[in-house]
Amino acid sequence: MHRATIALDDEFVAELDRVIAERGYQNRSEAIRDLARAGMRQVAEDSKVTGDCVAALVYVYDHDSRELAKRLTHSFHDHHDLSLSAMHVHLDHGTCLEVAVLRGQASEVKHLADHVITERGVRHGRLVMVPADVQSEKHAHAGEASHKHVHVHVRKAG
Repeated sequence: MHRATIALDDEFVAELDRVIAERGYQNRSEAIRDLARAGMRQVAEDSKVTGDCVAALVYVYDHDSRELAKRLTHSFHDHHDLSLSAMHVHLDHGTCLEVAVLRGQASEVKHLADHVITERGVRHGRLVMVPADVQSEKHAHAGEASHKHVHVHVRKAG
């Protein structure tokens, strides 16, 4: 058994202790090991998505964290080709939630999401990816002139 030392702020410890009480863990180490395993399973599952995808990146961050909003904005501008839309919600005086809808190669979407989620000041983050075939084609719909536009066809699971 290896020992690892980590620094946790008071808010995080309080949340961890609530999880421990709800689930009946014997101690913090047991809870952290179990939660880390769940996180590692999620990372493995996310890595199975390849090719084109559509995704939602949801994250909560500290609005007052030094230069964080600016760094996040630069990250999305640097990957503007992946970003379809975003929604920003003020949860309280210092906490914001953002939902970014992304489309592109799964590896690029994951790279951007990992970069955002691991920024100092981002408290929670989750990426949900859906495999999709992105096609740009010239064709006409009923009652429309022919024009080139993007279609996203979600792939069936499995």
